Amino acid sequence: MPEICRFLGIIIYMYREVGGRHHYPHIHADYAGKKAVFSIATAELMEGNFPRKEKKLVEAWIELRKTELNSNWNKLNIPSSTPSFFKIEPLR
Repeated sequence: MPEICRFLGIIIYMYREVGGRHHYPHIHADYAGKKAVFSIATAELMEGNFPRKEKKLVEAWIELRKTELNSNWNKLNIPSSTPSFFKIEPLR
């Protein structure tokens, strides 16, 4: 699972899910063993359980990095044998 960013103990992943249940642009976040899925379009928590403070940080990061996130989503979901992605700047 490609890690695209890490900040304040939060790890952000994005990966291709061919035939997966999430067909819309989203990211996966991990913090202290808690896992969640966030929409890129709305920055809302879609699935999982995340601490309130870290949830707000991820939502803010998504809003700041929406263009890069959408670009990564498009690159990862181009049918090819080797999906590509790029790292995205952390929240500072």
